[in-house]
Amino acid sequence: MDSLASAAAQILGTRLRERRTALNLSQEDVAHMSAMHVSNYGKIERGLANPNLHTLLRIASVLEVDPGILIAGLSGDMVTARPHKLTATELIRARQN
Repeated sequence: MDSLASAAAQILGTRLRERRTALNLSQEDVAHMSAMHVSNYGKIERGLANPNLHTLLRIASVLEVDPGILIAGLSGDMVTARPHKLTATELIRARQN
């Protein structure tokens, strides 16, 4: 995973932990109800792993939170460097010149 321990992964993990603890659930509870291993869920909460879309949706469902809230404000600039910094609009503009 190239965005391992990225700012985005850490923020997502913090949001998940805060929601889980607000519901008085353990990591084991959430992992079990999300059909995943507790160690994998723990890594997500610590920002050391990134859930795929289906996993994120299952976790959000268990925590009764809109998945959009979990990722609100996160951007590509918060993950590890990508080889090209151009956006699609900038690439199209550069091709036209």
